[in-house]
Amino acid sequence: MASRLEQDLTCSICHELFRDPVVLICSHSFCKVCLENWWKDKPLKTCPVCKSKISMNPPLSLTLKNLVETFTEERRQTSPSPAQPECSLHSEKLRLFCEDHQDLICLVCRDSRTHKDHSFRPIEEAAQEQREQLRRDLTPLQENLKVLARSRAQLEFSEAHITAQARRAQTQIRAQFEKLHQFLREEEESRMKALREEEEQKTQRMKDMMAAVSRDMEAVSQSVSETEELLRAADASFLLQYKTAAKSLQQRPLVEEMGPGALIDQAKHLGNLGFNIWRNMQSLVQFYPVLLDPNTAGPHMILSEDLSSVRRGEKQEFPQNPERRVNYYNVFGSERFVSGTHSWDVEVGENEDWFMGVREFVQRRDDTEERLWFIKLFNRERRWFIRFFDGYYSARSHSFFGTRLSVKKKLQRVRVKLDFDTKTLTFTDLNTNTDLHTFTESFPEGLTPYLVTSKDVPLKILPRNISVTE
Repeated sequence: MASRLEQDLTCSICHELFRDPVVLICSHSFCKVCLENWWKDKPLKTCPVCKSKISMNPPLSLTLKNLVETFTEERRQTSPSPAQPECSLHSEKLRLFCEDHQDLICLVCRDSRTHKDHSFRPIEEAAQEQREQLRRDLTPLQENLKVLARSRAQLEFSEAHITAQARRAQTQIRAQFEKLHQFLREEEESRMKALREEEEQKTQRMKDMMAAVSRDMEAVSQSVSETEELLRAADASFLLQYKTAAKSLQQRPLVEEMGPGALIDQAKHLGNLGFNIWRNMQSLVQFYPVLLDPNTAGPHMILSEDLSSVRRGEKQEFPQNPERRVNYYNVFGSERFVSGTHSWDVEVGENEDWFMGVREFVQRRDDTEERLWFIKLFNRERRWFIRFFDGYYSARSHSFFGTRLSVKKKLQRVRVKLDFDTKTLTFTDLNTNTDLHTFTESFPEGLTPYLVTSKDVPLKILPRNISVTE
């Protein structure tokens, strides 16, 4: 019968000692080749033992491999050999184990002065006891190996998650900048078009005026030539034509001046150009006074790309980072407020199960505490919130079990206002501009906004209107 240690070092697929052992995230281990053959032609990778879903390639366990090699070597050394080892001093069979010297001796050595008053045991008995002790010492190491394997798997998953986060962020950043670039290209073309139109208009005006002046010049030139010719005429002829020539000279064309606004209005096109473009961008950008932190979202929480709304969805796999509540339908704000006045508006729409409020920062509980979150929640963190559940509204906190709110019409938009100076937290119905409830309490640790919902109808942080003042 195989020993317990040998069973722990045996692959459950081939039933042989591990060869190139790998460790799954569920802590079960298999030979690398055996696992690859097991997964071959299977559409979904699962653990052959517990059927857990495997989403990444399992790492090779050098520690487990070394244990197999050590076990194999010890078994080879302790296996019965054709000849019993002999004492190098007395050429007698080694039959005893000296506990004082921790060495094998023969019967002659036992009676010698070197081993006087020492304790002796049969080799088989001493070997069995020490084998059991080594096995006991090995058990914590094996458990530690499993913990390390789980930790490594979590770290590998976290690394992949970080890479995925970075790729998604890069995509969104590029999209946002492309949107801004497109706006700037359109703004540039619009301003260039206006400049071209003014240039064409005023250039055409100059051409029209030059044409008119050219016509007047031609007429005047003709009058000058005719008058000079008349001056050279005989006296009688001159006197006969004088009256007509004099009248013609008096009809001088007026010189048309450009007048104001004839040139390009450079001040209109260039003055405060950057500022005016920035002001026009108000319709393109949005400002959210609170942004949701994806690293705090529960596994069922789906956030929008701009991090302004959350709803319940299919469960996702996330790293077990300290900020995340793994067994709750909530998400926290990305910023911690410690002073001043802050407010944000939340659209709840038709959602029929939600919380909204603030909480003091606390570290994430361990797994055992997570399973008992409902029991320990109000003892572990200070929170102030209003909620809608089972058809009625209530206001609650860590020290205040709650009061039912009088709401005549179903809430659609709620404003949360936090004022550290007056030590107040106020919730207001934006549709009726009616205060729903106000908490008065000091907040020495600073507060973080949070939202909770178990429904697929999103809760949305509303953008604020922004303006550029001169």
